[in-house]
Amino acid sequence: MTTPSNENSAPISDLPKDSLTQSQPEPQQGFLERYFKLAAHNTTASTEVIAGITTFMTMVYIVFVNPQILSATGMDPSGVFVVTCMISAIGCIAMGLIANLPIALAPAMGLNAFFAFSVVVGMGISWQVGMGTIFWGAVCFTLMSALGIRSWILSNIPTCLRIGIPSGIGLLIALVGLSNAGIVVASPATMITVGDLSSMQCVLGALGFFIIVILSSRNIHAAVLISIVVVTSIAALMGDVEYTGIISMPPSIESTFGQLDLAGSFDIALAGVIFSFALVSLFDSSGTMIGVTEKCGITDERGRFPRMKQALMTDSITSVTGAYMGTSTVTAYIESSAGVAVGGRTGLTAIVAGLLFIVVIFFSPLAAMVPGYAVAGALIYVGILMSSGLAKVNWTDMTEAAPAFITTVMMPFSFSITEGIATGFITYCVMKAGTNRWREIHPGVAIVALLFIIKFVFVDGH
Repeated sequence: MTTPSNENSAPISDLPKDSLTQSQPEPQQGFLERYFKLAAHNTTASTEVIAGITTFMTMVYIVFVNPQILSATGMDPSGVFVVTCMISAIGCIAMGLIANLPIALAPAMGLNAFFAFSVVVGMGISWQVGMGTIFWGAVCFTLMSALGIRSWILSNIPTCLRIGIPSGIGLLIALVGLSNAGIVVASPATMITVGDLSSMQCVLGALGFFIIVILSSRNIHAAVLISIVVVTSIAALMGDVEYTGIISMPPSIESTFGQLDLAGSFDIALAGVIFSFALVSLFDSSGTMIGVTEKCGITDERGRFPRMKQALMTDSITSVTGAYMGTSTVTAYIESSAGVAVGGRTGLTAIVAGLLFIVVIFFSPLAAMVPGYAVAGALIYVGILMSSGLAKVNWTDMTEAAPAFITTVMMPFSFSITEGIATGFITYCVMKAGTNRWREIHPGVAIVALLFIIKFVFVDGH
């Protein structure tokens, strides 16, 4: 569209510069605009607030699920609830202030189950020692971020293994969920079998799962939270849950804060566990960040995004802090993409989510009322999301398909993320070498496979 000319007016270029300045004063910029550069990101403060609330609603389930899982180790669920809220708030706010990205952080699903069931219960160690392995893994994770090793590993790990690792974790989480709901139980004859499908635990667990998948398929962002509320309410009406109130002052975190055993966990026998925490965190968090920033439209063709180094360091240091406070590894949440979908583009989105996690701290009585089967549906649902990447595996190439498959199935079958990663790396090298495709084996992959073989022979074998 053109602007009509006026013969009696002077061209703009002929007007004095002082006249232009006086006639078009620059508007005063508020603090939020200056700090987060809202206009440059084509967003507004109100949009960011709505996006932050949306992100929070999609991931707040973690404050109910994490205490349930970690309590299996003997940890105080009330303390874990508060720590989960606190570290989620710290991570989200730090990501918003330091990296100015709409990415929310919280304790990772999958790694909490790995810590509780595979490391502590499975290996028969104390949760304090297990928390120490998380701490050392997070320290390694931070060093890899600071030294640039993190990006180097990401660019050289084969796609089949990058897909197999989160997929296997997803199946492991789903197995825990099915067990919590009583849908599958242990069997001396067949190792695992179907439970009593007519029990209240099984029926309500299945109901929670179907509520989630139906609502999520209808793009209702708070599907998981709604499911937990509905199932817990039904359980309360049926007398299986005792009402303890809604709001109270936060319970003490003295039972978890600083209770990790750093000396006891610094053991060669636990080196594989420490490495697994570091490696899985690397794939999980980095992959999520790339996915969320791609949805924002700010990544390049190599998956890099603005303030990437700040973002990587933020989630690394938050993981170290979380382990010291008493919770499993912290990671970026893919649920952040829900906030991006409604317009979130800056760190203000993450900060709003973080502030809401602070508010939730005062609702600890609600968390104490949630039964294990009420979060079972969430675990199975997360398993679906994490294993969806298997569609990207090149199943026609056995040197790619076999490592992805072995990595994936060994995690739930051995109930260990470490064993899944180890057998996956070894299988990849054996398949490539056996088909005379040596050149496709990156030195870093070969070194990792060799270290795992040494672990199996000299550590696990003695």
